[in-house]
Amino acid sequence: MSKYQTCIENCQQCIVDCQSCLYEMAGKSSPNDCPKCCIECADICELCVRMMARGSKYASQICKLCAEVCEWCADQCGAHDHDHCKKCAESCRRCAEECRKMAG
Repeated sequence: MSKYQTCIENCQQCIVDCQSCLYEMAGKSSPNDCPKCCIECADICELCVRMMARGSKYASQICKLCAEVCEWCADQCGAHDHDHCKKCAESCRRCAEECRKMAG
């Protein structure tokens, strides 16, 4: 198993949960950056997965940025009472934690 495996899995789940949140929030108003943050978060998670999968020398730097974006998204979505937002926020927090470990 790759040293990145757990982080990759958490990033992939975060992508899924951000996309779900984004879809569910479409057409709804939001007082904060949800669902816009979900777009940013899913994009950086996808890049992070690709960088880790190929063992890029920049993977740790991308993981650090990914953790920051995930934390922001978790704060935004976590402020809402919707189930999909809560699920997204939890997923983002787990991903941020794993990415921080990879960032060193």
